[in-house]
Amino acid sequence: MNWDDDGVPVSRLFGDAFYSRGNGQAETAYVFLDGNNLPQRWSSNAEFSIAELGFGTGLNFLETWRQWIATRSPGQRLVFTSFEAYPMSTNDMRKVLARWDALHDLAPMLVSRWGFANPPLAAWQMDEQTELRVIGGEAEDTVRQWSGLADAWYLDGFSPAKNQAMWSLVLMQHVFNHTKRHGTFATYTAAGWVRRNLLAAGFSARKRKGFSGKREMLQGCKPG
Repeated sequence: MNWDDDGVPVSRLFGDAFYSRGNGQAETAYVFLDGNNLPQRWSSNAEFSIAELGFGTGLNFLETWRQWIATRSPGQRLVFTSFEAYPMSTNDMRKVLARWDALHDLAPMLVSRWGFANPPLAAWQMDEQTELRVIGGEAEDTVRQWSGLADAWYLDGFSPAKNQAMWSLVLMQHVFNHTKRHGTFATYTAAGWVRRNLLAAGFSARKRKGFSGKREMLQGCKPG
C-alpha cells in the first residue's frame, strides 16, 4: 500500500485510491447508501442483507453500521457480506480509519477483529443486531459459490479501467443471481461497458449525478 500527499491510501497492485480524495465518508453515504435508498428501505425489513465487492478499508461497512445504529428498530437484523481478495493490513486499516471522527467509536471494534490474512470466511457479530462477514478470494469464484441473496449491493472495486475483472459480465451475472427480486445496486462508476454488462446480466441501470466533482454514477435494480 502507498499513501498520496493527502494521506489517502493507494493500492500498489491497481494504482488506484481506496476512496475519494475529497471526503471518503460522505462519498460512501452518497454513492452506496443513498444510491440504494438506504436507510429508508431497511426500515420495513426484519432482516436486511447488504453485499459488497471489495471490503477495502472497511469504510463502507462502518458508515453503514453507523447509520444502521441510528435508524434501526428493536429486533431488526443487518447482515453485511463483503468479498475481498486482498485484505488490508491491520495497521493500515487503523491508520486510515482514524481520520473520521464520526466513526471513532466504531472503527476500533472493526480493527480489533481484523487480525487475519485472507481466510475463506471471517464472521463477526458486531453488536446484537449486526453481523459482518468477509469472504476471502477472487470475487468471480466467491460470489458464484456464495449461498446468500442480497437486498442491496455495493459495487466498489477499483476503477474499471484498472481492475476490469471486478466489473466483468461473468461477475455481474453472479451478482444478479445473488440478488433478491427488487434488490438494488449502486456504484460510483458510470463507464459505458460496465453499464452494458449490468444490463446484459439482467439489471435495470440508470445514471445519477456523481459524488462531488464526478459527473455521473450508476444505480439500478433487479426486476420483480
